[in-house]
Amino acid sequence: MKDGVYRNTCPRNCFGTCGILSYVKNGRLMKVTGDPKHGYTKGRLCAKGYASTQFVYNTQRLKYPMIQSPRGSGNWKRISWDEAYSIIAGKIIELNQRFGSNLASGYNKFSGNLGFLHYAVEGMFNSFGPHTKPVGNPCALTGKLAVNQAFGHNFSSNPEDMADTNLIVIWGANPAVTNVHQMKFIYEARRSGAKFIVIDPIFTRTAEKADVYIQINPGTDAWLAFGIAKILIEKGIDDEESIREQTIGWDQYKHFIHHQIDLSDVSKRTGVPTEAMEVLAEFYGNLKPAVTWNGLGIQRNDRGSHSISAINSLAAMTGILSNPNSGLYYMHFDIEHFPQLLLNHQGPVHPNITKSRDIDISNYSKNALALTEPPLKFLWVASRNIITQDQNLKSWHQLFNQLELIVTVDLYLTKTAKHSDIVLPAASHFEEEDLNVGYWHYWLSINQKSIPPYYEAKSDLQIARELTKKLNELSPGFSNFPFEKEPIDWIKEELTPEIMRQYSLTSYEDLLEGPHKKIEIAHSMPDSEKFRLLPSKETVTEQLQSENLKKPLTYRLLTPQTLLKIHSQYELVPWLNQEQTEDIIELSSTAAIQHEIDENTKIEIYNQHGFIIGTAKINPTLPNQVVLASQAGNNPINQLITQTDDKGANGSSTFFYDSMVNIRKWREKNV
Repeated sequence: MKDGVYRNTCPRNCFGTCGILSYVKNGRLMKVTGDPKHGYTKGRLCAKGYASTQFVYNTQRLKYPMIQSPRGSGNWKRISWDEAYSIIAGKIIELNQRFGSNLASGYNKFSGNLGFLHYAVEGMFNSFGPHTKPVGNPCALTGKLAVNQAFGHNFSSNPEDMADTNLIVIWGANPAVTNVHQMKFIYEARRSGAKFIVIDPIFTRTAEKADVYIQINPGTDAWLAFGIAKILIEKGIDDEESIREQTIGWDQYKHFIHHQIDLSDVSKRTGVPTEAMEVLAEFYGNLKPAVTWNGLGIQRNDRGSHSISAINSLAAMTGILSNPNSGLYYMHFDIEHFPQLLLNHQGPVHPNITKSRDIDISNYSKNALALTEPPLKFLWVASRNIITQDQNLKSWHQLFNQLELIVTVDLYLTKTAKHSDIVLPAASHFEEEDLNVGYWHYWLSINQKSIPPYYEAKSDLQIARELTKKLNELSPGFSNFPFEKEPIDWIKEELTPEIMRQYSLTSYEDLLEGPHKKIEIAHSMPDSEKFRLLPSKETVTEQLQSENLKKPLTYRLLTPQTLLKIHSQYELVPWLNQEQTEDIIELSSTAAIQHEIDENTKIEIYNQHGFIIGTAKINPTLPNQVVLASQAGNNPINQLITQTDDKGANGSSTFFYDSMVNIRKWREKNV
């Protein structure tokens, strides 16, 4: 690679999708800075971005393909790429011959890298014909469907516009930790006099900066939205006729709020005093323009869809449909507007099987174990770390025992990689070309290959190209993957004439000069559509049924993201891990007294699925019935998280925040 400055894009599952300038000398990444031409990140990066050199040049990065025998023994042996491809291709072909199809072969991939070209995994498996694949989104699908039901399409306002509002209400999001770039627009609005409200069970770093913080019982956001709506309706809506014209179901919604919602009952359920609801109603009713932000935390329980629907309806009746400067935020899915040619690559037609076999990714292991004719026997893992991210780990271990070959592609020997037969070293985003579009802001950016690969690391696309060549060498015509196409070919094909128009591009080379913003962003409902107000008597009945379920354990376990990691990513970067490495478990003062627990003592949180040992931190702001623990770590907290039924399947996110635990002092004999 030539020395100089290159344009890169952070591809992590993060709101920023930051523009990066990479400074390369003698083929080595020397430093990174933010790209000032990126109109959202504006030349800044988060701490994780600035630590990129340590992420790339880390002695714990995987250098070569390796094989482990027996699985889980730690007895790793270096092999060549050709040996790895031969073993993998041989197993895929053998399973095809044994079962008459590729349904015994599958993959589990999610959000470790959101670049377009990482759909090469999906494209590669499509090229074999029908196989077993994950569907859904464990992080955001519930909210997406709730937004779609209300608007008839995906909808999330332009985040830069938040600087020009007079009221910002955040429900269940902590941007000071998880969306740091958005904070500058919030601060800008506050300097102009805007009020900043945070509603969250946890007194977060964002809540510390708010004008008003409302602490709410987890999972009761819909009730609070109903209560605010009741106060506003009883005081009288200024332009009720416009609301009736712009929405579907206004009269029914109004009747429901008036007759079914009791403020004292709402206060009891939510833990929010009626006086606080009055303050919120005053803000919503009088401060325009206003924005409402639905955080991902809201929909991590089985009442999340109802909560987001209720919040959206409250926002609709208070101005987002009529005031062009008001906004409603969740996340957008503009990547779906691109052709996504790798994702949608069409494989060969099977004579008897019409399509691939889908597994809901929120319950992958449980559903995979139920598969027969054929059972799942080969698993490819890419862009995720199952052991530190997924629920139902016991069923995952059962599935691992059933599988005949597990292949993991990663930059590091993760906990999941350690459970694999073969690991393949993945390229970092500085070592590959790609195209990126955010899911929060509306900027499209390029990712240039700025440095040579780390030892023998390869991109997902390069691996797909080479593996399919090996498959066709061993079994001619097995795959129809177009392995001759270079990364730049795939990138250019994503930039269709319509995409070029939407992002004001005349050619691919425009992106080499800087990111481009989408020129048409929906600020309100299209004239031809109406907003659907959804809360109903059935909504409340369903919530009541859910809330009345007896919980066998006392404390609700909340596991939010932390500032310096994304799940387990970056946990091996020294700059980001200088604090105490032992797991911290936060509990309320009341819980500490009840269990006779002192600060910094070892405790256990446990349920029927296992237990976690950690150091107690007494948090006086924490609700009494909540325990707080970080994701990932040496002893991943997700082993206590399970979904015992299928309520999260086929159209919902994973309900991480429905997990219940109890607390006890640590006793060595429990280990």
